[in-house]
Amino acid sequence: MHELERQKIILSAVQDKPVATVAELVALTNASEATIRRDIAALHMAKKLKRVRGGAEALLPPTQSSLAGRPFSVNKSMHVAEKRAIAREAAALCNDGDDVIINGGTSTYEMVHMLVNKRMHICTNSFPIAEHLLQHSKNQLTLPGGTIYREQNIILSPYENDVTRNFCAHRMFMGAHSIGRLGLMESDPLVIQSEQKLLGQADELVVLADASKFRRRSALLLCPLERIDVLITDDRVEDASVNLLEAAGVSVVVASVSAAASTG
Repeated sequence: MHELERQKIILSAVQDKPVATVAELVALTNASEATIRRDIAALHMAKKLKRVRGGAEALLPPTQSSLAGRPFSVNKSMHVAEKRAIAREAAALCNDGDDVIINGGTSTYEMVHMLVNKRMHICTNSFPIAEHLLQHSKNQLTLPGGTIYREQNIILSPYENDVTRNFCAHRMFMGAHSIGRLGLMESDPLVIQSEQKLLGQADELVVLADASKFRRRSALLLCPLERIDVLITDDRVEDASVNLLEAAGVSVVVASVSAAASTG
């Protein structure tokens, strides 16, 4: 990861809590402890944050609550070829007339270019997805109500009386922070609360997850593996991960990254 990308993640993280520890920042960026300490020192010298023992804190208190995890703009630049290959397979499951939910995320965002010629009713909590489809397609769009989280470019609501309870979908497409033997995991309780509401409105769950998601961990469980109907990953996935999913009854689709790249 580039230095500027790491530092953007660090600045975002220190707004989320009184102190962001070095260990937390290492987990967010996959950088070494020494690298994170150098970044903190550089940002401290630039007067963008305050270096404290064991981590860093913001110069000013946050003006709005934020979510745990990397910003959308940073995630968007990671594993791009894999995400495009996965998105191509996901879009192939969509047909004219379908009612679908597309959850916010950088993997699901890659689907939009392949949906511009479709005629579906799409419910999404993602601003980038909604904006692209509004400008470039004839799909009907529904957005839920709630709070806007700028870093992730999504709308989340903790309340029961939002529009998601009135939208019924054949399929829901979503990404994940990580995947393990217990199921799909996320990094923020509010994300889990919102996604679990959407899950209840869809007959079938399709998860888009590149191979790196099987190497990450989180303490927050979104749903068990058995809730997933289809999981689409890339051809760098390990056999052990595929076996884990298939043992839970999940249909696994492995997208070819090289084939997707050659077809544009």
